[in-house]
Amino acid sequence: MRTYKLTISYDGTRYQGWQRQPGAENTIQNVIEDAICKLTGYEVKIQGSGRTDAGVHARGQVASLRLSGKVEEREFLRKLNAGLPEDIRIRSMELVPNTFHGRRSAKGKCYEYHVDLREKQQVFSRRYTCHYPEKLDIEEMEQATGYLLGRHDFSSFTDRKDEKGCTRRIDEIRIEKSGDSLCMSFRGNGFMYHMVRILSGTLLEVGSGKKSARDIPEILKAKSRACAGFLAPAQGLFLKEVYYQEEQR
Repeated sequence: MRTYKLTISYDGTRYQGWQRQPGAENTIQNVIEDAICKLTGYEVKIQGSGRTDAGVHARGQVASLRLSGKVEEREFLRKLNAGLPEDIRIRSMELVPNTFHGRRSAKGKCYEYHVDLREKQQVFSRRYTCHYPEKLDIEEMEQATGYLLGRHDFSSFTDRKDEKGCTRRIDEIRIEKSGDSLCMSFRGNGFMYHMVRILSGTLLEVGSGKKSARDIPEILKAKSRACAGFLAPAQGLFLKEVYYQEEQR
């Protein structure tokens, strides 16, 4: 058996999320696996770095693929992309050690959340941004991020408690505003179900005065979802990159 690392971009607008699951045939994983099976002639499973929700996009999702023998990567990649819909693209394919696993080998991830601050949402970016037509205090938002950095129990920032616990480490949060557009990036060792979207909603509420930066320590301490901000819409979220070496973080 040979193991390959796939780096994948996709527009999640019309899909039911990443993961193949009963009753949800139109998932990214399902579409890619079916395309690979048509090339190999046998059933394969790919192991993604993690799930993305319905409507969430990816610039750099990563998955591991095990094939029964070595293939010529460039030709296999060309044929695979030819068999995929135009909103899913395998950016690269490389042979890696058999110990590599898309999820278990991951050391960290970076997500981006994009916001349209215009009074009326921009027509051409509406599938890729959250519309939030509010005046934001960026300094207050940046002050709030300081309380979120480091290792914390993020129980207040998930809609589904993790059986392994809710402690995660956030290494960096960047907030960049350009005209009527805002981008928040989150880099850390792992994120739970809806965590980045709830962090984004909470920071937007801080920026618009619905919450204060000084509320963040109490929200963390409460370990209650009801204390955090709103769940930001899926279409503004992108999985930007997955890290597999400590020095990349």
